[in-house]
Amino acid sequence: MGLAELVLLAVGLSMDAFAVSICKGLGMKKINLKVAVVLGLFFGGFQAGMPAIGWALGSQFMGIIGPIDHWIAFILLAFIGGKMLWETFTEDENEDEGDGKDAEKIDLGEYLILAIATSIDALAVGISFAALSVDIVPSVSLIGVTTFIFSVAGVAIGHTFGARYEKPATIVGGVVLVLIGLKILLEHLGILAL
Repeated sequence: MGLAELVLLAVGLSMDAFAVSICKGLGMKKINLKVAVVLGLFFGGFQAGMPAIGWALGSQFMGIIGPIDHWIAFILLAFIGGKMLWETFTEDENEDEGDGKDAEKIDLGEYLILAIATSIDALAVGISFAALSVDIVPSVSLIGVTTFIFSVAGVAIGHTFGARYEKPATIVGGVVLVLIGLKILLEHLGILAL
């Protein structure tokens, strides 16, 4: 696998994380670099880690998770997207109570779920790396750095639009997460061929 193919693969793998990062930025009243960097580190780390795990464990592990990886990604993304929608529609009732949950705060549990959901398909990439005898360290490093950059940029892009249209943007963000999960599920079930 050449460098150009690897760069294209890294960009392709980072797209789900990029979309989710945009969704996180949509809910920000002001840009928070710390949140963007932490989110980028989660996404970049998992996008690099999953192929490394897939490469290390090879097809044995894929035999276990392969048949259900699309369901796992769908459930996790639908849960987070549904949670965003729920909080948006119940926000008016609790607006004065100030529950402390907003996009500017770092929620490590949520970031972990999002990072796993957006990187689970990268396990298969790692298995293909093993089959193709790809040099794993530079490959996963490039994937991780690319995803980090796209994730931080996604938060900034999302914030640009979300600062003006906070509630509708958060609704769109939640719906997009659910749709990303649905797309992953439908592609793996062979219903949607992209």
